[in-house]
Amino acid sequence: MSYGSGAYIYEIASDWGTLPNGHEFNQVAGVAVDQEDKVYIFNRSDHQVMILDRQGNFLTAWDANFSNPHGIHIGPDGNIYLADRDAHVVHKYSPDGKLTLTLGTLGKPSNTGYDLDEKIVKRVAGPFNLPTGIAVNEEGYIFVSDGYGNARVHKYSPTGSHMLSWGTAGKINPGQFHLPHGICLDNDGLVLVCDRENNRIQVFTQDGDFEGLISELLQPTDVCVGPNSELYIAELGHRMTILDQNWNVVSRWGGEKSHNPGQFVAPHGVAIDSHGDLYIGEVLEGRRIQKFIRQK
Repeated sequence: MSYGSGAYIYEIASDWGTLPNGHEFNQVAGVAVDQEDKVYIFNRSDHQVMILDRQGNFLTAWDANFSNPHGIHIGPDGNIYLADRDAHVVHKYSPDGKLTLTLGTLGKPSNTGYDLDEKIVKRVAGPFNLPTGIAVNEEGYIFVSDGYGNARVHKYSPTGSHMLSWGTAGKINPGQFHLPHGICLDNDGLVLVCDRENNRIQVFTQDGDFEGLISELLQPTDVCVGPNSELYIAELGHRMTILDQNWNVVSRWGGEKSHNPGQFVAPHGVAIDSHGDLYIGEVLEGRRIQKFIRQK
């Protein structure tokens, strides 16, 4: 069975991902692909960072523990950035798995007045309160979406110095966020922020100036960019959407909760490899990763 439409047709890679005994996929919060097409899985199980090749063969797992795995990003220089949501930090690791930088203060959220029961950000603040995602530009500048308990984007220097922040809590105006979730840089260097609970993606310059809005989404959780500036958007509303460089829908599937292969339960992370194949991680009761093979 095929999925998608137009020039973006996919077939599911059945049972992709062979793991050793004692390893499992359990809420795949984030997924990223490096320049060698190795697939990094940020996973809420006992083995939280697992690395597979593009055929799904297990390569290794890191001996590291995180409070709540969320977003993952591989920078242009091959370093791996991980958002540990409940620890209120972002970690930078070298390609061989060594911790080289931590942004934020471990276990100390910024004072936003966030109420876990009401899920309301009463005021914006500095980094971090339950951060969600990371993007890194060619020069090594780091952008962090923040997050469940804040309503901001933060920019850092390559050495980890906080440079600026933007965003306020809200549901209507540009620059207002209701759970800034995934984040990426497009091929023009613009910052795309998944404004999840506002069902939209907001687009900014790297200095935080508003540039545009992508609307009519179903709780976008993550976005990545293809070689032709197309956008691949994972939506918590059990859907996958692909937009062209002008933000027009060119392919879309899912939309109804289903555990069947090729359909979705709460997509949370998306990545594309050099062959155009997609890797989509699912959370809540989804608890899996699926690979979609692009049909030429």
